[in-house]
Amino acid sequence: MRVKWTVGSHHPKLLREFLRKQGVSRKLLAKLKFEGEIWLNDDPVRVTVPINEGDQVIIEIPPELRNEQVVLSDKPLDILYEDEALLVVNKPCGVASVPSPEHRDDTMVNRVAAYISNKAYAHQAVHVVTRLDRETSGVMLFAKNGFIHALMDQQLRKRTLDKLYVAVVEGQVTPDYGILTFPIGRSQESIIERIVDDSDAGKPAKTEYWVREVRKHLSVVDVKLWTGRTHQIRVHFAHIGHPLVGDDLYGGHLRLLQRQALHCRQLTLAHPLTGQSLHIVADLPNDLQALIHENNKKILD
Repeated sequence: MRVKWTVGSHHPKLLREFLRKQGVSRKLLAKLKFEGEIWLNDDPVRVTVPINEGDQVIIEIPPELRNEQVVLSDKPLDILYEDEALLVVNKPCGVASVPSPEHRDDTMVNRVAAYISNKAYAHQAVHVVTRLDRETSGVMLFAKNGFIHALMDQQLRKRTLDKLYVAVVEGQVTPDYGILTFPIGRSQESIIERIVDDSDAGKPAKTEYWVREVRKHLSVVDVKLWTGRTHQIRVHFAHIGHPLVGDDLYGGHLRLLQRQALHCRQLTLAHPLTGQSLHIVADLPNDLQALIHENNKKILD
C-alpha cells in the first residue's frame, strides 16, 4: 500500500520527524527501512534527509502475512464499505467478533481472513478496530494494515470516531433524553458480568441516550457511548430499571427475543488517509424490526 503526503508549512526539518508526525511508528519506520520504500519527490531516500515545503513524500508499506492460526471461514460477509484502507461489515447476531477457545472457527475475524485471502490482497493480516458482543449486531470496522489500524486507534482515543447504537429496552424510559454516568466494575460473582460499582474499583462510564419511540411495554432508544466499558449499555440501562429486551444476564426477559436487543446502527469517522467524513449505516436486522413494529402497540410518537 502506498501512502502520499505533501509537506506543508511549519514542518519538521527531517523526513523522519515528518513521518512520525503523520502517525508512522518507530517500528514501522524500521520496517520501511528494510522491507518497504520511502520516496521524496520520486527519489528513494533515507529518513534522515531534510525536507522542504511542497515536497512530495511517499511510503510503500510492506505486505503483512496472515496469522496461520486463524482458521478461514467461508461464511458470508455483509460488506457495507470498502476501500484500500478500510473494510466495514455488518455483523450478524450470534457471531463472535474475535476468536476465543469457545469460538475458534467462525468469528468475524475468521470470515474477514477468508475474504482477504480469496481477494489475494497484499496485506493478509486482520486488524479489528471496533468489536461487538457476540449477540450484538451491526457495524464493525477493520483496518487493511497496521498503519491504518494505528491511525484509527488514535481516533478512538480522541473519541472522534462515533458509534450510534439502537437498543430496545423494557418499560417506558423517562426522561426522553439523558446521560448516564454510573461507574462500572467487575462482579465478584462472575467473570463475565459487570456491575455499577461506586467504589474505587469502578471505572468512569458515560452513556448518552435519546428515546426514539415508546410502546406499551418497551422503549426504542438511540445510544452513544462516550466510554467503552464492557457491557456498558447493558449495565447502565439495567441499573435504571430498563434492561435490554432479551438480555437475561442483566434481568431482561426472553419472551419477546432470544438475544439482547442491541444493534450498532451507525459509524462516523474521518478517513485516515483523506480526512473525509464517512457515515456508514447498517439497517436494523429483521428480528429487531419485528420486535419494534409487531409485538407492541405504539402509544407515543
